[in-house]
Amino acid sequence: MRRIRLGMVGGGQGAFIGGVHRMAARLDDRFEFVSAAPSSDAARAQASGIELGLDPQRVYADFRAMAVAEAERPDGIEVVAVVTPNHLHHAVAGAFIDAGIHVICDKPLTRTLDEAIDLVARVRKAGVLFGVTYTYSAYPMVRHARELVESGALGDIRVVQVEYAQDWLAEDIETTGQKQARWRTDPALAGEGGCIGDIGTHAYHLACFVTGLGVTQLAADLATFVAGRKVDDDAHVSLRFDNGARGHLWASQVATGCQNALALRVFGSKGSLSFRQESPEELWYTPLGQPTQRLTRGGPSLGAAAAQATRIPGGHPEGYLEAFAQLYREMADQIEARHAGRACVLAVPGVQAGAQGMHFVDAAIRSHRQGGAWVSLEA
Repeated sequence: MRRIRLGMVGGGQGAFIGGVHRMAARLDDRFEFVSAAPSSDAARAQASGIELGLDPQRVYADFRAMAVAEAERPDGIEVVAVVTPNHLHHAVAGAFIDAGIHVICDKPLTRTLDEAIDLVARVRKAGVLFGVTYTYSAYPMVRHARELVESGALGDIRVVQVEYAQDWLAEDIETTGQKQARWRTDPALAGEGGCIGDIGTHAYHLACFVTGLGVTQLAADLATFVAGRKVDDDAHVSLRFDNGARGHLWASQVATGCQNALALRVFGSKGSLSFRQESPEELWYTPLGQPTQRLTRGGPSLGAAAAQATRIPGGHPEGYLEAFAQLYREMADQIEARHAGRACVLAVPGVQAGAQGMHFVDAAIRSHRQGGAWVSLEA
């Protein structure tokens, strides 16, 4: 199978998530990394390009120049990964959309809701593919949880509890020069939502992805516990879903002792399920009135959705990188289907899912400013 030509904006020297994207793209051998704009500083861009083994002629300091040049090349990139801080997502993604190049973008989709709405319109007009890396939706056991809900095994969904707790911002490390903390706590770079945008959007997407439900109203209490911090670092959000279900979302980056504690519980009229990201090989399923079942990745009782997202036999652990790679594999499937003129449903979360995350952040901020009042999501 021909490899798909991949470019990247961001992810240069010292960056974390760019390396994750590159590893994910390599895992199934579906992509060839050929071009990048790793830094707006020309010297740093070239130095990063050398480290990445790229042709110096295809390393850029200006992402707009990259979009134009790559679109004009007969061997130009077919898809670009946007791995910059949030404030650049809109401009970078927009430049490549307008050039007719497919996009894979980190979350949250943009810095503001207006920017997200604009990207949705531009994707629709250009007809390009657009994926958003809500990584946790690609775990095999999350896919099985979604399939269980769709099958009716849980009955009518009544209660949804989701939380994402970390402690890496429990102190003001942004003042010590820590790069990731510095931009994530700067509203000019990250957006008005701090914790609610950075990890709250992951929790929100996971809850909606597994249940298939949308949120119609929410009431939010956002807090900033670290003195001097300009964005929230803890969030409690009550949720009302479109089927009448109730829920709660807690996101915190000051939860001492928590590393990456994303967890979801869904309760229905016929059963419940529970998933913890730090134990991604397991899904706990409890039919009403029966013993709890521990389902494991690779087990014989799993369905097609989990099998499609599984690479190796059970007992050989899969985790974060494989889930990330699943999104790249599904993006590759869609691009190849487009080339072949075949229909292929985009399993990776799309631009609309990214925009829904920004509607969530916007509503949470509006609610908080109104003293935690219930507000409606605009979409």
